[in-house]
Amino acid sequence: MKLSEYANQVGVTYRTAWNWYKSGKLPNAYRTPTGGVCVKNKNEITDEYTVVYCRVSSSENASNLDSQAKRVVDFCIARGWKVDEIIKECGSGVNDKRPKLEKILRSKRATRIVVEHKDRLTRFGFNYIKTLMDWCDVIIINEVEECEEDLIQDFVSIITSFCARIYGKRRSKRKTELLIKELNKENSKI
Repeated sequence: MKLSEYANQVGVTYRTAWNWYKSGKLPNAYRTPTGGVCVKNKNEITDEYTVVYCRVSSSENASNLDSQAKRVVDFCIARGWKVDEIIKECGSGVNDKRPKLEKILRSKRATRIVVEHKDRLTRFGFNYIKTLMDWCDVIIINEVEECEEDLIQDFVSIITSFCARIYGKRRSKRKTELLIKELNKENSKI
């Protein structure tokens, strides 16, 4: 119920109920995605914790994170689920070092993780993740069967990821060589 309804029910002013909420005296109160405050009745209280996870491959696509998050949150609201946390992350689906996703997996707080597409969670090993996360439901909004284009895109992603690692190592090697060269110049002057 809305905070105003709760205030009327317990016989206090809205401002008093708001102060209780802000000071943490209403443990069964929460903020909705639209900004309102609701208080759960005792029969409504559940142990569900829904996390919306959104990911884009590069920071160039970061503007898509907000629209992706809105679509997933709208889906959750239409299903009657309260969204407890929205996680937005930039990183390759092939990369296994995504700190925000790792935090979700380590905390085991979520009872439901909702993603728009399977590849937003991971490009490979989805079934392993789903099997190991037996404490949590993984909800995929748009389950698309893999077609030839998806397989080609996955192949390109893998090649791109490995090329970036190789060239990144070469670049760091060149930087190291330049640093050594500069140090040798400085030592020869002394």
